[in-house]
Amino acid sequence: MSPTDAAACIDNRPCPPSATAETVQAPGKVALVLLALAMGGFAIGVTEFAAMSVLPDFAAGLGVDEPTAGHVISAYAAGVVVGAPILAVLGARLPRWLLLIGFMALFAVGNALSAIAPTYEWMLAFRFLSGIPHGAYFGVAALVAASLVPLRLRTRAVSTILMGLTVATVIGVPVATAVSHEFGWRWTFAIVSLLAVVTMALVALFAPRDPAHADASPLRELGALKRGQVWLTLGVGAIGFGGMFAVYAYLASTLTAVTGVGAEVLPWVFAMFGLGMLSGNVLGAWAADRFGMTAAGGLLLWSVAALALYPFAAPHLWSMLIVVFLIGGGGGLGSILQTRLMDVAGDAQTLAAALNHSAFNTANAIGPLLGGMAVAAGWGWTSTGWVGVALSLGGFAVWVVAWLTGRKTAQRDA
Repeated sequence: MSPTDAAACIDNRPCPPSATAETVQAPGKVALVLLALAMGGFAIGVTEFAAMSVLPDFAAGLGVDEPTAGHVISAYAAGVVVGAPILAVLGARLPRWLLLIGFMALFAVGNALSAIAPTYEWMLAFRFLSGIPHGAYFGVAALVAASLVPLRLRTRAVSTILMGLTVATVIGVPVATAVSHEFGWRWTFAIVSLLAVVTMALVALFAPRDPAHADASPLRELGALKRGQVWLTLGVGAIGFGGMFAVYAYLASTLTAVTGVGAEVLPWVFAMFGLGMLSGNVLGAWAADRFGMTAAGGLLLWSVAALALYPFAAPHLWSMLIVVFLIGGGGGLGSILQTRLMDVAGDAQTLAAALNHSAFNTANAIGPLLGGMAVAAGWGWTSTGWVGVALSLGGFAVWVVAWLTGRKTAQRDA
């Protein structure tokens, strides 16, 4: 790649053709592969977000209070943070299709065990296990998706996999919440385990059987950790996404205690969040293909504004529906950061792509933890909105550093 091309990858512009997809497939083939990969995203989305929506149910079932039960969510996130880089490095020499099947197998086992967890302590352990393959799956799936399409469609292909996750927030989470209330929270995790098995079958049928890259190695993957732009991009996600999770983790409790709605209304509010996330994912992918990393800064400021409205909206259902939709829109940040990491990671694509979800779930650990601390300190359920504002502003501050240093690097290399 020429110095000019390299600068394009670092600055706020798309990578040149020499830095992108391995092969471009026929549209019908691409659609089947993306469907298979998105099914995995759907399964992961259900378990990640439904764990928050059914938090009051499993808190009661396991005999702990709700802020304590929030640590179960953090345990899953910790599994993602730890598992993504380890699995990405260890699997460097394996074909991507085989890695995807293996990751989903481990995910299925973790969720099946979560469904039968006898105590709170065992639930913590099983949720940690469930989270281990999460980031590695999304990272490898994103690389497969990007390899199938032209450069100009790269972010939209990646966003299709994340679309599975966002569709889960629209359909899967409300259904899982209803199932939890009707039949018990354990069924939520059992259904996720079944979805993971379906994903394994679809990947086996449709994913391209490309061999591992001849030069792939754990050492080459670890090379991503030497790049400052990789760390800054991960920092944007690890802090900035925490704002959304601080609110979402305790949304059910806020709706019950502050808004004053019954359990039958909760699925509709969570569906509204999912619609916002779906919209943000579509618009974020379009903005990333057009404006690059600049789109991430805009979405972070969007999140700041939406989260600031949350405490004022909480007493009224109609205003909560609107604000929850707006907060969900901030979820479009994921696909932007995913392709940004592809731009700045050089040869260490698998590790960098997987680390995006380590960052995402660092946010998933930090947000509920800080939100729970605010509630436990007596500041009320709506205080999670202000926690979210602080985290989104922190993510924006990191984005500013990444943007400025990226421009300086590009100017130096030009």
